[in-house]
Amino acid sequence: MMSLPRRVLPALYVLATIIGSGVAGYMVIEHWSFIDALYMTILTITTVGYGEVHTLSQTGKVFSVVLMIGGVGGALYTLSLFIQYLLEGQFGINLRRRRMKTEIAKLKEHFILCGYGRMGQEIAHTFNDEGIPFVVIENSQESAARAGEDGYLCLQGDATNDEVLKSAGIERARGIIAALGNDADNLYICLTARSLNSKLRIISRVVENASIDKLKKAGADYVFSPEKIGGIHLASAALRPTVMSFLDTIMRGQHLNLLLDEVVVQQNSALAGKTLKEAEISKNIGIVIPAIKSADPGKLTFNPSSDSVIHPGDTLIGFGNPEQLKQLRKMCS
Repeated sequence: MMSLPRRVLPALYVLATIIGSGVAGYMVIEHWSFIDALYMTILTITTVGYGEVHTLSQTGKVFSVVLMIGGVGGALYTLSLFIQYLLEGQFGINLRRRRMKTEIAKLKEHFILCGYGRMGQEIAHTFNDEGIPFVVIENSQESAARAGEDGYLCLQGDATNDEVLKSAGIERARGIIAALGNDADNLYICLTARSLNSKLRIISRVVENASIDKLKKAGADYVFSPEKIGGIHLASAALRPTVMSFLDTIMRGQHLNLLLDEVVVQQNSALAGKTLKEAEISKNIGIVIPAIKSADPGKLTFNPSSDSVIHPGDTLIGFGNPEQLKQLRKMCS
């Protein structure tokens, strides 16, 4: 239930004070019972006009006039504010929904994040920090409201539903992340997403390791097991603390102005067909290329030699600052 805004609460207090004063006044002046005094007060401030409960004295009539002048105005003012609050609340909700649909309709090459639990929130924060466009799909009204409050585009609905995925712009999306806490739901999201967009990159969370192969067969390009990755990460932190600290810093973009990123070499890129030596990437922009993933057959070459040829469709792993990575994307475009 929506909480009453600050401008309505004072008016309610004033109305309660008017009613209380009217009841007290009739009980003191006319010596009426509480029920009779309350009834007469409500009749007076609502201008219903059923007639007096008992014959009023001269003092009672004067008091009634004062109550009419102050009470009727106060009651109407409070009622108008309350109605305005209700209308604005519903209108505001509808307006926000329409605005959100309009913003989502403009998205291209974005990510769809299914689920806004603890993991979903971390993913959303990372996307937001890196300026990556995305939309959240969340079935829970409470979690969807939280995503909206955090400033993210969010659709409340079932992420396994075709129409909901289409509303999130899955045909135009760059990728989808199934971060629900149920393997069956994530599996269905993978199947549905792959059928709606064959070029989509699909990343899925897995709860039970036994479901990893099923999710991959359903179309997931990458399956993330929090338990498995978490165990490897913890073990590495124990055995190679400095290395893990360095990698965490780089991956999170913290403290150091250095990032690891990947850039695909386009067909008409100036780099296509050249060796790393000929491209002079390190010399021109000062960026390090620690690895190259070949477009065909997808082989990953670590620490490539200067004679390594860059082909269209290859993915260059770049290590440098944001400005250097920006220049690398420009060279590969």
